[in-house]
Amino acid sequence: MVVNEIPWTIPLTARLSNGLERTFTSVYEALDFLENEWPLRKGERYERAVRTCRQALNRMTPAAVAREAFIAACLEAGMPLVMVAAQRKTRGSETKTALSA
Repeated sequence: MVVNEIPWTIPLTARLSNGLERTFTSVYEALDFLENEWPLRKGERYERAVRTCRQALNRMTPAAVAREAFIAACLEAGMPLVMVAAQRKTRGSETKTALSA
């Protein structure tokens, strides 16, 4: 774990342009992806996501705000989010309870 890692309460999974899915669990992972692997390094939402992720790592913005900005940038770049069902165990069996993005 990176020293300045700030985890999100709910990870998100995006479908990349090559069809692969990638899960992001923290502000640092999102910023690293934005700065080093992002397909389109332009756009208002991309720039906002970079800015808010940096601010979150510096404890100037809540991690949830950075997460929402990252989601908007993914959608702007044509990378849809994959809905993942939350799991909870009930007496030895798993039950799907809610969808989260």
